[in-house]
Amino acid sequence: MISLEIADCIATITLCRPPVNAINEEWLDQMNAAIDTIAANPAVSVVIVASSERTFCAGADLRLMASRFDSDKGRDMMIAFVRRIQQTYERLENLGAVSIAMINGAAMGGGFELALACDLRVISETARVGLPEARLGLLPGAGGTQRMTLKCGDDVARRLILGAEIVDGKTARDLRIAHWCVPAGEIAAFTHDLAARVATSSSAALAECKQCIAAAGHADEDGYERELTGTRALLETGQTQKRVRDFLGATR
Repeated sequence: MISLEIADCIATITLCRPPVNAINEEWLDQMNAAIDTIAANPAVSVVIVASSERTFCAGADLRLMASRFDSDKGRDMMIAFVRRIQQTYERLENLGAVSIAMINGAAMGGGFELALACDLRVISETARVGLPEARLGLLPGAGGTQRMTLKCGDDVARRLILGAEIVDGKTARDLRIAHWCVPAGEIAAFTHDLAARVATSSSAALAECKQCIAAAGHADEDGYERELTGTRALLETGQTQKRVRDFLGATR
C-alpha cells in the first residue's frame, strides 16, 4: 500500500493501493512505518509524497466506514481511526525534512488532507482536489478544517468545505491550496527538480525554518524569539559555519 525509496537525501513515499489509495488501518500502519524510517535517517532533508495510481488518494475507505457506523462500538472505532489519521499526518507535518506532495490525480477528503499536511504542494493541471465530506453528512476530520483555514484563510476554507467544491489544478493554485500547477506530463520532472533544489539547503536550517513558520500560527508562542533561538542553534553547527566560510571564500 505504501512504498518508500531513499536516494541520498531525498525520500519518496509512494501511495500504491489500487485503485484509489483508499486509507485503512493497514495503510496507516505502513505510512507510519515509512515516517519512522525517515525520522530515523538524519540524512533525509526532503520527502516527496506521490502516487503510482491515477488517483493521488481518495481518502478514507468508505467501506470500512460503512461497516462501523451502525453501533456505538463501531462509531467509537471510527473516531479512533480518524484520530490515527490526524496523528499520522501530524507526524509527517512535524518531520524536520521538507515534504512535497506531488498531486498527479484526484485528491479528495483525507487524500487532500494528506497533501495539506505537506509543506509544499505541486498539482497537475488535470488533477482535481477538494474536501467534499459535507455531501456525505461528514466533515473533513483528519485536519482539513484546521489546515485549510490556517494555510489558505477563512474565506477559502468556507468556500471549499461548506460548498463541498471540487477544483482543478489551476484553481487550486489560484486559491493558494497548491503552490505550483504544471502540465500533467511535466509534474514528475518539476517535482524532482524542486526536491533537488530544496535539498541543496542545509538540513538543519530547513528544520529550523519549519519550526519558525509553524510558530507564526500559534498565539502562545513568540515567533520572533523562536527565530533567535533557531539562529543561535544554527550558528553553533559546523555545517552552517562551513557554508558561510565557503560562501565568503567564493565571493572574494
